[in-house]
Amino acid sequence: MTSRLPAAVLWDMDGTLVDTEPYWMAAESPLVESFGGTWTKEQALQMVGLGLEDAARLLQGEGVRMDVTAIVQHLTDEVLGSLARDGVPFRPGARALLRGLKNAGVKTALVTMSMRRMAQTVVDLIDFDAFDVIVAGDDVTRPKPYPDPYLQASELLGVAPREVVAIEDSPNGLRSAVASGAVTLGVPLMVSLTGTGAHALWPTLDGRGVADLADLYTAHRPEGSA
Repeated sequence: MTSRLPAAVLWDMDGTLVDTEPYWMAAESPLVESFGGTWTKEQALQMVGLGLEDAARLLQGEGVRMDVTAIVQHLTDEVLGSLARDGVPFRPGARALLRGLKNAGVKTALVTMSMRRMAQTVVDLIDFDAFDVIVAGDDVTRPKPYPDPYLQASELLGVAPREVVAIEDSPNGLRSAVASGAVTLGVPLMVSLTGTGAHALWPTLDGRGVADLADLYTAHRPEGSA
């Protein structure tokens, strides 16, 4: 069987393209503690892949007496500060695979529940024109695990969801991608992706290339896809 490239590859950001999850966790704990609460690693892991408004409500439940918008803005500012101080920690193999896709003429989108200003900051620090489209948390009505973010990205790229590969690191993100009809690839970082419905789980993107994604897409693309 001859492998075919997908029409597009849609990337999650936090934990998939860049390893910023520790930055988020480092922002959450002091916030909860400033209101007299405690924040464990287990609680922090429950936030991985959540929309920021949903995450803010969980923090409210732990005693953070701020409105949802204020919590989202505070966490975003803190993580942006970490990025400015410490740089953007790209996950192994992610930048090389992204560049390979662009060189092959494959459309790309960044699909993240972080705010657009954070997504744009990360994209601006990539040394090539990496993404055709950004869909951020403040661009969608319903966040992951709803399919809306991936459906919106596909529509903006002018491709059918069944013609794309989505790459994710969280259960919520994978549920969103699966529900959209995309071929889904899980690359776990902090939480297990077993049982999420992903078409494939790779331990890392390091050493993976465009041909590997083409093989994945060809093996799992829905009937009738290009």
